[in-house]
Amino acid sequence: MSVDWLSDTMLGFADALDTEVFVLKGVVAVVLVCAMCGMLGSMVVGNRMAFFSDAMAHCAFAGVALGYLSVLLTGADRTLATWVVPLMMVVVGIVVGAGMVYVRDNTGLAHDTVIGVFFALAIGFGAMLYQVLSVKFAFNPESFFFGNLVLIPDEDIFFLLVLAVIVTPLFAWRYNQLVFGSFNPTLARTRGLSLTLNNYLFIIILALVVNLSLKVVGALLINAMLVVPGAAAANLSRNLRQMFWLTFAFCLGSGLLGFTLRNSVEIRVGGGEPIGFGPSGVIVVTSVAIFFASMIVGAVWNRFAPVLGLAPLPLRGVRHVHDDTCSADHGFGQCP
Repeated sequence: MSVDWLSDTMLGFADALDTEVFVLKGVVAVVLVCAMCGMLGSMVVGNRMAFFSDAMAHCAFAGVALGYLSVLLTGADRTLATWVVPLMMVVVGIVVGAGMVYVRDNTGLAHDTVIGVFFALAIGFGAMLYQVLSVKFAFNPESFFFGNLVLIPDEDIFFLLVLAVIVTPLFAWRYNQLVFGSFNPTLARTRGLSLTLNNYLFIIILALVVNLSLKVVGALLINAMLVVPGAAAANLSRNLRQMFWLTFAFCLGSGLLGFTLRNSVEIRVGGGEPIGFGPSGVIVVTSVAIFFASMIVGAVWNRFAPVLGLAPLPLRGVRHVHDDTCSADHGFGQCP
């Protein structure tokens, strides 16, 4: 499948805006990834799924290995790897995510234990085939772990556009049910909501976003975009609606601000040419700075709110569950 039309469109917009095409591609990718991570971030933080989403990102290594291996074993044109590998990553991500939830619910093992097992399996499988990938396809693990916002292939932009078109209406359609089910599963069941369907649907959405965003921000950094803005929003939110919109704003804002800083700040080492920072790292560090700023703002607000007659912020952030006790009736298996 050719995406020459997308390349021509991006080039036309870049000329109209009098900017480089790689800068426009980077901005588009950052907006798409951060918008989708911002939508999911409040749910990830509220349901204590930070380790879960991190494991899914690293499990994509197995999807990469399977994708390249399938091209190699079938004798197909190696250019097909551009399309086969992302699709295999998504399939493996969905299977791994659903498998972790299924095993957790049917064994009674601690959630972090189950995640650790699947994490080891995926990383071990990818490492087992690393030599094959490096010899036959010149696979560069650095691009997988850290991403590349400077040189983004047109195919990756296409995948992100398709993903946004699919995920946004799907998540909006089920958002109220997802929040209701995670906040009070028992009441949700009495209202006739299918917690199992909603939970697995969220896992599928999360797998799609994580795996198709890897080439942009990298496996080691995608989890930060899902967790850190949501954690910052929890410091300043009184309810779930505020947390959702603050997470979205913090994620998108840190993405655009970090990408801008990367293009405007350089360092000179040893008297040579100035060197820019890694764009994905700048974005994540920016989001962490926003998190610490939110802590300061929250502390200052609570210090002066009684004096000004304002309501204080929650001391522990917005919670999606009523307490820390674990029972068999919970949404995503988040209890230890």
